[in-house]
Amino acid sequence: MDALLFERPVWFATGPFAPEEEGPERDEFIYHRPVLVPETIELLAARPGATVLDATCGGGGHSEALLKTGVDVLALDQDPDAIAQAKDRLSHFGQHVTLRQANFRFADRVLDQLAIKQIGGAILDLGVSSRQLENAERGFSLMRNGPLDMRMDPRSERTAAAIINSYSEEELTRLFRDLGEEPAARRIATAIVKQRKTAPLRETLPLARLIEKVAGRHGRRHPATQVFQALRMEVNDELAALQEGLRVLTARLQPGARIAVISFHSLEDRLVKNFFRDRSREYVDRPEWPEARPNQERDLQVITPKPVKPSENEQRFNPRARSAKLRVAEKLG
Repeated sequence: MDALLFERPVWFATGPFAPEEEGPERDEFIYHRPVLVPETIELLAARPGATVLDATCGGGGHSEALLKTGVDVLALDQDPDAIAQAKDRLSHFGQHVTLRQANFRFADRVLDQLAIKQIGGAILDLGVSSRQLENAERGFSLMRNGPLDMRMDPRSERTAAAIINSYSEEELTRLFRDLGEEPAARRIATAIVKQRKTAPLRETLPLARLIEKVAGRHGRRHPATQVFQALRMEVNDELAALQEGLRVLTARLQPGARIAVISFHSLEDRLVKNFFRDRSREYVDRPEWPEARPNQERDLQVITPKPVKPSENEQRFNPRARSAKLRVAEKLG
């Protein structure tokens, strides 16, 4: 591996939601510092000249590292701001990089448009970028007031405000409990429904304060963190997109090529783990069958039996890296 590839520490993570830890280290010229860059590049093991799909390019950190190894990169992101930042950062790679605004669940459409039948690797980094968190107008941050938006793709119609002000108390409870893993889900949902009878909730800070009043503060983590996380995942249909995206990307891998997924949420990691497991085991068995049968869907080999986590050094530089987990699988021939 090129020793110059990681000569400066640009791979610090930006986790899914840690606004209470927005640190003093900010660089206005860096859109997003991706996590686990050297580990991802090494495990992806893409061959020079191959076309690798960076399905969530963010500011282009993983793409840049890949391009320096001699591969061509097709970089996707549903956020037009991310595409603009990546385009500027990667412009000197010329024709070796292609950028498109698209959700990775629709990667097959982009590949078809570009007449690319197979890819030599794929990366999914499911974290939220620093720029998204710090831009109040995007509605992701707990620390800066802005509209309850949270759309990764501004072309989408559903916003966090629409969910907060239209979902029933039962729907909100289920959302906060299932996606946010929030212990006070019921009480928070009840308070929201009561509040919106007086006036709709349209901005981030009033919602955060309402949640803090109901749940109370315990430690450094803001009590609204998990609710905001659940709202973001619901607005962007993230779990369904991940499930669909894994199928699409795996189908387009050439034999021997690998897919690397970095997740920051336990539900996402579990989904990736189960997908890799189900597509890699040789036999499947069911109670109604007399014996196990060959797995007709087997097309992967798991490369990381246990997830790879950021080093202590990386976590020290960026606490948001702490929850990151990297899993890798290889397409069978």
